[in-house]
Amino acid sequence: MMKLLVLCIGLFNLVPALAIQVTDDSGQVIQLDKPASRVVALAPHIVELVYAVGAGDKLVGAVSYSDYPEAAKKVPRVGNYKNFSAEAILRLQPDLILAWHSGNGAERIKKIEELGIKVYWGEPQTLESVGESLRKVGLLLGEQDSGAAAKHFNEKLSALRQQYQHKNPVSVFYQVWNEPLQTLNGDSLLSDVISLCGGHNVFADEPALAPKLSVESVLHANPQVIIASGMGVERPEWLDVWLEWPQLQAVVNKQLYFIPPDILQRHTPRILQGAEIMCQKLELAREVYQ
Repeated sequence: MMKLLVLCIGLFNLVPALAIQVTDDSGQVIQLDKPASRVVALAPHIVELVYAVGAGDKLVGAVSYSDYPEAAKKVPRVGNYKNFSAEAILRLQPDLILAWHSGNGAERIKKIEELGIKVYWGEPQTLESVGESLRKVGLLLGEQDSGAAAKHFNEKLSALRQQYQHKNPVSVFYQVWNEPLQTLNGDSLLSDVISLCGGHNVFADEPALAPKLSVESVLHANPQVIIASGMGVERPEWLDVWLEWPQLQAVVNKQLYFIPPDILQRHTPRILQGAEIMCQKLELAREVYQ
């Protein structure tokens, strides 16, 4: 009888150890009794993270522009990241929602949370936190190899840091869009990429995450390099509008570049592809300004 009691106590003590527990980027603790098997991801970059850890088969819902990898295009849509349907999400009977805090907004998700569905808030703000996101998402979805994906990402990131950390600084204006003229501040992941490459984000101190600018403010900052975003893989025509302002260092020295946004603005392992390109562009600029 005593042995049976000891065995029962031992089994009882194992239950908490088997639970999955992670702290999301908002600071809340997410605990699951077992790995999630029906997942809705509310941002394209989160969809990409799920595939990156090998759990794409667990996605039952996604949002518009979830287009990487190719298989992601077949996942049922529940709207876009700013305007998704709670009813459509609930019909999919998910056991976990992967949400993007600054993109989705807490109020839009509140209705779903109130119904008892677990929500993991992801908001990577540094390149290191992308690797951590891989690890945490992998844990929640029961993917044992997610640690290897995170390790590979971190090793590649470390190599880039070592290569560029002692380079002479180059001032950079990253243009997200032209109308309105918009950039990203120092709290953005993009700004961390600029720093990785030995650059300085000339609008790092702006209070808003994605501030709208005037042409005059860019002229005053007078960046050495202008790097543009866009809607796809094609260089936007509006990048060359800066040629109208020959007093800009970047114009005088022909330092206007384009990097496809999908490999630079999505919080996924592919951001290191974009980072490598940015680092190469800034290295070209150093040769001009040295």
